[in-house]
Amino acid sequence: MSDHPQRQTGRRATPPAWAAGGGEPPRPRHPQRTGLRRLIPTWRMVLGGLLLILLLLTGGFVAGYMLVDIPPANAAAVKQSNVYLYADGSPLARDGEVNRESVPLSQVPRTVQRAVLSAEDRDFYTESAVDPQAMLRAAWNTATGKGKQSGSTITQQYVKNYYLAQEQTVTRKVKEFFIAIKLDREESKDEILTGYLNTSYFGRNAYGIQAAAQAYYNKDSDELTTAEGAYLAALLNAPSAYDVFTHPESKDRVVSRWNYVLDGMVEKGWLGQADRAAMDFPAPGRSKAPSGMSGQRGYLVEAVNTYLIGHKIIDEDTLQSGGYRITTTLEKRKQKALASAVDDQLMSKLSDSRKVDRYVRAGGASIDPRTGKVVAMYGGIDYTKQYVNNATRRDYQVGSTFKPFVFTSAVEHGSTTQDGRIITPHTVYDGTNKRMVQSRSGPTGYAPANEDDIDYGDITVATATDKSVNAVYAQMGQDVGPDRVKRTAVDLGIPAYAPGLRTAQQSVALGVVNASVLDMAEAYATLSHHGRHGTYALVEKLAKGGQNVTLPQHDSRQAVSRKAADTTTSVLRSVVEGGTGTAAQSAGREAAGKTGTAEEDKAAWFAGYTPDLATVIAVMGQDPDTGEQMPLYGATGLDRINGGGYPAQIWGQYTAAALRGSPERSFDLELQSGAEPSESPSETPSEEPSVSSEPPSETPSSSMPPTSLPPTEIPTAPTGIPTAPTQIPSSPVTTYDDGNGFFPDGMQWGRP
Repeated sequence: MSDHPQRQTGRRATPPAWAAGGGEPPRPRHPQRTGLRRLIPTWRMVLGGLLLILLLLTGGFVAGYMLVDIPPANAAAVKQSNVYLYADGSPLARDGEVNRESVPLSQVPRTVQRAVLSAEDRDFYTESAVDPQAMLRAAWNTATGKGKQSGSTITQQYVKNYYLAQEQTVTRKVKEFFIAIKLDREESKDEILTGYLNTSYFGRNAYGIQAAAQAYYNKDSDELTTAEGAYLAALLNAPSAYDVFTHPESKDRVVSRWNYVLDGMVEKGWLGQADRAAMDFPAPGRSKAPSGMSGQRGYLVEAVNTYLIGHKIIDEDTLQSGGYRITTTLEKRKQKALASAVDDQLMSKLSDSRKVDRYVRAGGASIDPRTGKVVAMYGGIDYTKQYVNNATRRDYQVGSTFKPFVFTSAVEHGSTTQDGRIITPHTVYDGTNKRMVQSRSGPTGYAPANEDDIDYGDITVATATDKSVNAVYAQMGQDVGPDRVKRTAVDLGIPAYAPGLRTAQQSVALGVVNASVLDMAEAYATLSHHGRHGTYALVEKLAKGGQNVTLPQHDSRQAVSRKAADTTTSVLRSVVEGGTGTAAQSAGREAAGKTGTAEEDKAAWFAGYTPDLATVIAVMGQDPDTGEQMPLYGATGLDRINGGGYPAQIWGQYTAAALRGSPERSFDLELQSGAEPSESPSETPSEEPSVSSEPPSETPSSSMPPTSLPPTEIPTAPTGIPTAPTQIPSSPVTTYDDGNGFFPDGMQWGRP
């Protein structure tokens, strides 16, 4: 058998073409992509796309860097003045030169520098001029509703402050990005920090750290302590809203921010834990106001600015950039008359020999009821000496000036007494001192004292209003229902977030609510205007560069019925004619009004109106050193100061002067049925209570309590700055995110 394999028989196979030519065998063909696979990009496509994006970004960056130059200083860095005018166009004030004094970095303590870094940019010295990661994070947080954040480094903020306008646009942010990079290559970190500290706005019209040190602590920047520096650093987040001297209601938020700054310094190793623990919050003192703001001018400018910001007409940065021509609603003659009345009737009687006279403060506001325009305002003796505006602050109780709102609510809702009698001016109540307030289910445990513990016995509502009898109004508030009383107050013009309004129940009828003089003037103007309420206005015209800025329209609505407002007016006329407000007769006009005294005599009020003018005056007690509210016992040499004294006297002199030359007008009243004046009025009420022949609009069963509307039904009231919320919140509202606002809240109205 052969060792060779058997040869294949048959026809030899033809070799492939590539073999005959000596070439390489062809690669196997891949199957064509079909269906959805055709839509999936290949790795070549992905890589190519990424390279293209990278090239575009690189090209864009190079082009931006080449095209964007460092510009000259912007308008804010060389700020213009804003011009403020009276309603007739005559000059009121000019906010003057920028309150700024540049200082070298060596005059700012190292701990103060680091406090600013802790607040704004903790990695300033080690990071680049921009932080893309922070910018993306801030943009994401803003887009997802976690709060508006800038994501800007200190270098970017300095570029914005010194080189660019303040508008929030993509173009501005792009310019800020490239200028910051160039600036970081041309200037040292110390130079950039110096520029930032000298251009940042700290509130109180103070630009730069030196001006801020003077404005808040009356010292130079090189004398600032670490705690004070941390407070100034905290201000950068919201300059107006975080001024705790003018906005005491924001203190908790400010202290939280202050703690954040100091804790950040500890984390960075810039401050020892023991030193940090030993620090107390350094409350700022009275402001060193900018020049040109002396007398009433500073108060008026502040109120106008807060109005503009709180109504979101312009923002704070834009307003501070200057160049605006602002025509106010304030009338020069009336403004002068109000200041003269306060000086003549009160300030001229103060003596340096009496310590308590140092506590005396006064505030006033006057509104045209038909237009809602604020025609005069008194904020204090001098803006450069008493910085807080006494016309707009909301930290004093209004006392018995709140009582008319209780009666208005009673008429508005057809309320009845516990035994079913409709409440009219002639309804008889028991005015016994410390009488227990009764509900339909029995005693409430609330038994307020009358002033001076006087027993009045049976007394009509009209007489009880004349004499401001607490026992009567406490019971009336129960009869009407505290929630209805609150709702009526908000309808008339008291902000729904006013301190004390939400929490007070039975005591709300006696005025344990904090409201500003301006708030009360707005509410009383609603009564004067037959129950029609309109948001007050402080600005008539606003223009910049010859172009007018749109202002909100003055809208009014029927807040309460004319019957309720006019019947209240008829009762308040009696207060002026023969009650506690007879001093207001010096106005020489038909008038209605109410006196009031805050708890412990820390404030005395008179709120009154004629058909043409609603004006509220308050005299307040405050320690000038600590800001603490103080009783006014012994002021001007008197045992006590009440609303029927200096406030009513000031009101009378001012109203006479303000309305001089105008025709005398009488109230045109449409009264509640059964509220008409008696033919033979008597000081001694009948033993039998009067009962209206007209049934009430809402007659509750004698066995059931009056319906109480929950706070959530309290409607929005257009009360100015800031706009009242649609319900009473669980805590005082702060409307500022910079601020008045608002402005915060509980801030000066602002306002929001």
